[in-house]
Amino acid sequence: MKRILSCLLFVFSIYAYGMGSGAVPAFKDGDVILQTSTSSQSEAIQLATHSKWSHVGIIFHQSGKPYVYEARGPVGYRSLSAFINSGSGKKYLVRRYRGGLSSSQVSRMVSVARGFAGKPYDIYFGWDNSRIYCSELVWKIYKNALGVSVGQLEELGDFDLSHPKVQKILRERYGNNIPYDETVVSPEALAVNGNLVTIYQN
Repeated sequence: MKRILSCLLFVFSIYAYGMGSGAVPAFKDGDVILQTSTSSQSEAIQLATHSKWSHVGIIFHQSGKPYVYEARGPVGYRSLSAFINSGSGKKYLVRRYRGGLSSSQVSRMVSVARGFAGKPYDIYFGWDNSRIYCSELVWKIYKNALGVSVGQLEELGDFDLSHPKVQKILRERYGNNIPYDETVVSPEALAVNGNLVTIYQN
């Protein structure tokens, strides 16, 4: 009985740790962080993907301080605190590569990330590398550096595009030529992918 109770307490402690018990864990290089953006397109992304999450970046440390590497304008770094403070209600989710990352893996990720620096934000959600959007950036860093997928690839037409607010964005961006077969990866795909595990959510 004592062993069973100990196991239950251990499971509960892990659950509380991962779901925002108040004790924020130390984040590591390569951690994926998601938030609800306050951008003009955020609600449309949420509606189309049936998700609370509309923006994502990846955490790397510089001089011992955590930064988020992201695509929201030109690809680049922003302090972790600035990233968190910019989200709706300062709510966020952090997910970590299952099993953790070695220093050599992190080094490869940083090297790949550097190749996207300064690229403009892609409002058309295209899959080429001339422009980059947030979840595409994180997905490609993991894929190109480690050969792993951290989110299911879909086509634009797979999403729920029926809401008037989504339709409005589509008309503004594409007119009558909506690329329904364009390869895309959503923030929600990274929020549920099995290669990542949730370590914190507030």
